[in-house]
Amino acid sequence: MTGPSKKNIEIRAVTDKKALKTFIKVPWSIYRDDPNWVPPLLMERKDALSSKHPFFKHASWQAWIAYRDGKPVGRISAQIDQLHQERYGNHTGFFGLIEAPEDPDVFSALFETAENWLREKGMRTVIGPFNLGINQELGILVEGFDTPPRIMTTHSARHYGASIEQCGYTRAQDMLAYELDINSYQSPASKNEVLNRYPGRIKVRQLDRKQMEADFEAMRDVFNDAWQDNWNFVPFTREEFNTIGKELLMVVPKEYLQIAEIDGEPAGFIALLPDINEAIADLNGRLLPFGWAKLLWRMKVKFPKAHRIPLMGVRKKYQNTIFGPAMAYMLIESVMWPGLARGGERVEMSWILESNKPTRNIIEKFGGKITKRYRMYEKSLD
Repeated sequence: MTGPSKKNIEIRAVTDKKALKTFIKVPWSIYRDDPNWVPPLLMERKDALSSKHPFFKHASWQAWIAYRDGKPVGRISAQIDQLHQERYGNHTGFFGLIEAPEDPDVFSALFETAENWLREKGMRTVIGPFNLGINQELGILVEGFDTPPRIMTTHSARHYGASIEQCGYTRAQDMLAYELDINSYQSPASKNEVLNRYPGRIKVRQLDRKQMEADFEAMRDVFNDAWQDNWNFVPFTREEFNTIGKELLMVVPKEYLQIAEIDGEPAGFIALLPDINEAIADLNGRLLPFGWAKLLWRMKVKFPKAHRIPLMGVRKKYQNTIFGPAMAYMLIESVMWPGLARGGERVEMSWILESNKPTRNIIEKFGGKITKRYRMYEKSLD
């Protein structure tokens, strides 16, 4: 299966393991002169795009590679998430994993192919990039190119935003990354006021490995409740959340996963991740022959200086009460001290919707500063 041909550009569908390997390797040519790009681990990318990944139990997808004169120069994917369709019923598909040189013909050919695939399957609107769903990596970097991406976030070439807009896309949503200095953290007075007024009602504890499955399910339930009104929200399935949790426990200290309880009921949680990108930046995507040893030493002995908080939630019924902010402060504080104890210096909180004023206010009270901006795009297919 091939797509449109423009000026020696040929679009080929990814239909086997060999093509998928080529698809995964496309970014190496795009970012070869970018000192801030971090090559992903090839093993991880292969697993993430495997048909066995739990995302594909409720989603279908197709990937394509752009070739010029027989050489791969770009890539794109298109996805349809059945859970999204069931929740919104708006015939919206996704694009993702876009990588291409500063060449309007390559971008045009890739997007035309993905859009045609989505139209043929009844989609009327396309949003992206999702890599591959809302609960995975997303967004085009449009500000903050001068620093490397944190774990599980995207990096983009500077021309991507303009190139996507030239294909008829408009801004759908902006998301922000905040960075905090762990060393300058101070406990807000408002948190202490609530604790003094309601002693013993809010408790924060670390994940209990002896009841790991139950704690993962509690965290998933809180997340799905807390985020249900967010832009294009799709709930985590049990299998997806467990897969992510078990992967994280391979590299994340248990004190980096904290659960807040009110009167004994799980009401909030937070996950702090060491920035694995610091540890893999020079491995060129490979763990063999010596990458494993380097990664283990850097994660167990040297340990990253930077961290990221990608997941945090407070049950909806508490969000507009005095308990909501207090619980959020307690959760953030509960991972700050362990991070500091392991030599952490900086923590990124991302992604935060630009329109999410309550969360932004909490982060800014901690002294958080915006360091990156990511953009989601949309286009009508009618």
